[in-house]
Amino acid sequence: MTPRPDPYAGFPEGFFDRADERPDAEFYGPPRLVTHIDDGAIAAVGGLYAELGIDGSAPAPTRVLDLMSSWVSHFRTPPAELVVLGMNAAELAANPAATEQVVHDLNADPRLPLPDGDVDAAVCCVSIDYLTRPVEVLAEVGRVLRPGGVLAVTFSNRCFPTKAVRGWLATSDEQHGALVAELVRRSGAFGEPAVSLRTPPGPGDPLWAVVAHRA
Repeated sequence: MTPRPDPYAGFPEGFFDRADERPDAEFYGPPRLVTHIDDGAIAAVGGLYAELGIDGSAPAPTRVLDLMSSWVSHFRTPPAELVVLGMNAAELAANPAATEQVVHDLNADPRLPLPDGDVDAAVCCVSIDYLTRPVEVLAEVGRVLRPGGVLAVTFSNRCFPTKAVRGWLATSDEQHGALVAELVRRSGAFGEPAVSLRTPPGPGDPLWAVVAHRA
């Protein structure tokens, strides 16, 4: 039998380690009902979702998975169905756009507790840097997406540095788009990802996006 290729071949040793390797359930136990990007970046996230046709302004009802979610999902208009998956039950319960809440630790188990082809779109906002097995998670996203479904990963320059993987901290803001795009490619589930800066130059939090469609 031919051995399966290592999805992380070529990355430096320790790239996906973290300074704080305690169970994530301990770190994320207390609810944090705060926003992690400024108003301009939040508006850029909502604008991207509207542009992709995955929010409530879409002609047809959409079912969206919000990975590593919290008490707010940044849709201008919430989709018809929004499955929020995250670490803190109180935060997820406080999300007014959510129609379904799933408490699940993707670093402990990268498998998504959803059936094949269950959602039209998946989003991950300012959280991709915390995944220790991102390729496996992204492959799972491909599994639960319907054919042609869209993945939108957004990120800025803020994080919890002890919980972000070392490779994220060791690369520049400009390099993060290329890194996320490569992780999407390695999942084998998507067409070629597109990287874009969604906020104008100047003061405020920058907001980048990587968008890809299920192959």
